[in-house]
Formats: sequence, structure tokens, C-alpha cells
Amino acid sequence: MPMRLSSTIRGIAYAFGSVAEVLAKANAPKSGDVLAGLAARDPVERVAARAVLSELTLHDLRESPAVPYEVDELTRMVEDTLDEQAYRALSHLTVGQFREWLLETKTTGPVLRSVAKGLTPEMAAAVCKLMSTLDLMVVSKKCEVVVRANNTFGLAGRLSSRLQPNHPTDDIEGILTSLREGLSYGCGDAVLGVNPATDTPESTAEILKALTGVMEKNGIPTQQCVLSHVTVQLKALELGAPMGLMFQSLSGTEGGNRAFGISLALMDEAYDAMKAKRYAPGPNFMYFETGQGSALSSAAHHGADQLTLEARCYGFARRYEPFLVNTVVGFIGPEYLEDGPQITRAGLEDHFMGKLLGLSMGCDACFTYHARMSQDELEGLKVLLAAAGCSYLMSLPVGDDIMLNYQSTSFHDIPSVQALLGKRPTPEFDAWLAERGIWDDGPGERFGDPAVIR
Repeated sequence: MPMRLSSTIRGIAYAFGSVAEVLAKANAPKSGDVLAGLAARDPVERVAARAVLSELTLHDLRESPAVPYEVDELTRMVEDTLDEQAYRALSHLTVGQFREWLLETKTTGPVLRSVAKGLTPEMAAAVCKLMSTLDLMVVSKKCEVVVRANNTFGLAGRLSSRLQPNHPTDDIEGILTSLREGLSYGCGDAVLGVNPATDTPESTAEILKALTGVMEKNGIPTQQCVLSHVTVQLKALELGAPMGLMFQSLSGTEGGNRAFGISLALMDEAYDAMKAKRYAPGPNFMYFETGQGSALSSAAHHGADQLTLEARCYGFARRYEPFLVNTVVGFIGPEYLEDGPQITRAGLEDHFMGKLLGLSMGCDACFTYHARMSQDELEGLKVLLAAAGCSYLMSLPVGDDIMLNYQSTSFHDIPSVQALLGKRPTPEFDAWLAERGIWDDGPGERFGDPAVIR
């Protein structure tokens, strides 16, 4: 039976030329979709697109990927590796029925995990567009994804953080000073992760060795990472650098990844090298970051909306069973997410799609200084994400990254949100904080004292 791509709202007929157009016009308002000429003309057309989308089946979506199989290696990878048994269990459902199934109380975390590998990214994006904020949070919280490196990550009732001690000149003492402060506030159990100012194998290795020295001297159960380009990290591995996690930014199309200087083959090579030479025992050791708008920014979006392409990033990441994935939700800029409401919605959407597709998912709740988002809106997003079961947030001095020039989550925010919602860090890190007198059911006598870290 042919797909029906039209609907009538208030006596006005709306017809759409393709599934891609339906997906784009069903999306919540995003400045990036307006920039690309893909957004609904008005709220009524958006409702019409959602009405059509709700009646498409998951099978229809599999047959209509956002980028054709013949021209995109990510589409081919997802299609060729899809779990057919898991797919067949749900393929007959319409997107509307799929939403209802996700929200049912009997659809538990283990059930969601059992079908994750049978879902294409387009399926996750489609149902996301029909869900309210509360819908996204309820389902996300059910999607428990547990992974392991030097500690156990993603357990229920836990909220972790990436300690981000960036320095504009990669000064080692400056990095370590910020690192010690963050650790003294109970941050850093997801990863000690530095964005380097100098993208060379030698500087990457130097920073990794410095982070490892603090970890080993203080017995800190976490992971270390320097977020240089994957090719630089491969060379740092050859230099003998201790690398707990290997990082790379991802896009949702082959062309977008080409702009990042990566391909499927390169990421397979990186995975194999890291498996052989990693510092942390694993079995999970990859770290990816994403963000709505990356493909459009490199003119590699193929006429698809930014939410759908973001879901395809998660389909790519899923191949490597990563320890961490996070959407840097407001970092790409207001051209793609204009203000607080758009950034908030996108953060919850991305978290939901990543978790639904089986990823250990966090979020850098953030904004650049030319976006229209207030501090209150940013704090609200952090609480919403944590309540929705987000695995981790960022943590940096006063929430202000002096190298990347954007606003994110402060060292103080992490224990505040944990206390507010009754969350704890990873079990191993939790025990370390108690042993050091930093935190144990509340601030310890050494809370906020960097001198506790040698």
C-alpha cells in the first residue's frame, strides 16, 4: 500500500512531497531548519505534517532513509547491520502507535534495550517529533544503558560529570589547578577531558600523562581523554600516551563526517587501535560528541532536517559501543538553535534519541554568548536532563569555558543537582569521595579544598 503523505486541517489540504519533507516540517521550531528552508510555514502546517507522520509505519521509515543508501556510507552501515529480529517486533507499528508503546508502563528498560538495535535513527527522530517534553523525559529515564571503563557508568540514580579543565595555552599547571578544584567539588567521574589548544600528538600525550599522574597518585577511579582529532590521538597512542577514552566529533552524513576529516573506515581503525592499546580496562572506551546543525554547517545535510541528522549521529556512534556520548546542544550557535526554548527542547530530544538507540548518553547543557538564553533557562535544562536520567553533564570553573568561550555547567552545579534530585556519582567514585572526605551524603570537611588532591 502506498504511503499517504497528505492531511486536511480545518478544511485545508496539506500535501508533502516525501517522507523527508514530512519529517522536516513535523519538527519543533528550529532556526537551523528555517535557515535550510525546510521548516513548516506555520504551526498549522506543522500539525498537518505530524498527522501524516503519526500514520507512517516504522517499515515506511526504514524504506525512506534521510540520505539514500547509494550515496551515504552511514545509511549503508545502519541498514546492513540492523538487528532484523528486533526490527520485526516493531516494524508494523505506526509512529503514533510506537509513541504509545514507548510510554506504556509495561515497556520497561530491559524491553527498550532489547529492541534498540532494531531501530534506525529515522525511527527515533520520527517518534521524537510527536513527543512532548514530559514524554521525552519519561521514556529517557526508562532507557538504562550501563557501560564500563575504569568505573561503572549509567546506573539508575546516578548523575556523573565530565571535568573540563581547559586552558587557552595548554599550560599543564593551569590545567592541573583547575582539575584539582573540580575534583574537590566531586566532579569528574565520567571523564577528565581536556579540549586542547594545540592539536599535536606531542601536546596530546603530554596532557594525557599529566592527567594520568594525578589519577594514579590519588587513586581516582575515572577515565582521561584529550579531545584532539582522532588522527592526532592515534599518533599519541603510538607515542605511548595513556589514553582512557578515544574521542571524536561525529556528523550524521558521510559528507558531514568528511568535513570533520573522518570516515567509517578511519573510525574502525581508531577503534581497533584503541582496543589494543587503551589505558582503561573497558570494555567500553570510545567517546563521541555531536550537535544539531553540524551537517548543515558543512552543506552536507541532503535536504534533511537537523533533528533527523542528529539521530543519524547516534546510529553511527552505536557501532562502537561507546563509553560516553554527549550532545553539545547549544554550542554550534544560534543559526541552528536560536534561544533558550529551542536549546532546551533540543537537549531533551537528543538525550532521548541517543538513549532510545542504546547509547550511554550525556549532554553539555550550554550556550554561546550570542544566543538568546538566560542563566535561569540553562539551569532549568540541567535539572530537566538530570530528572530524565541523563548520565552526565559537563563541569568547569564557574560554568565559563575560558578557552572555548561558552557557558556550560559549573563545578558547583553538579553537587547541587545531585543533592536536589537524590543522585550520586558512579559507585567507585562515590566511595573515593567519601574516603577523601569530599562528599558522603553531603559535603565533607574537605569539600571544595583542592589541597586534598596531590
